[in-house]
Amino acid sequence: MMYAVTTVAILICIGMAMARAFLGPSIYDRILAINSAGTCIVLFLSVLGFLMGRPDFLDIALTYALINFTGTIAILKFFKYGSLGVSDPAAPPKTKVE
Repeated sequence: MMYAVTTVAILICIGMAMARAFLGPSIYDRILAINSAGTCIVLFLSVLGFLMGRPDFLDIALTYALINFTGTIAILKFFKYGSLGVSDPAAPPKTKVE
C-alpha cells in the first residue's frame, strides 16, 4: 500500500515538473524541469519494478538516469555555445601539428 502511494506521489511530481517545463519563463527553467522529471521517472521505474517483482527495472532506471544526465549536459552546452563541438568559443582554433 505504501509503495502504491509513493507511485502516485511520484506521478504527481512528474506532472508538476512537466507543467513547469511547458510554462517556464526561461529556457534554463525548462531544462531544469525536464531534468527533474527525468529524475522522478527514474524513481518511478525503481518503485514500479519493486511493485511488480521485476528487479531488471533497476537496470533500465540506471540506464535512463545516465541518458538523462548526459542529455542535460549536452543541451546546456548547446544553448550556451551554440554547438556541441566547441568547448570555449573565445579560444583560438587548434592547428594541426605535422
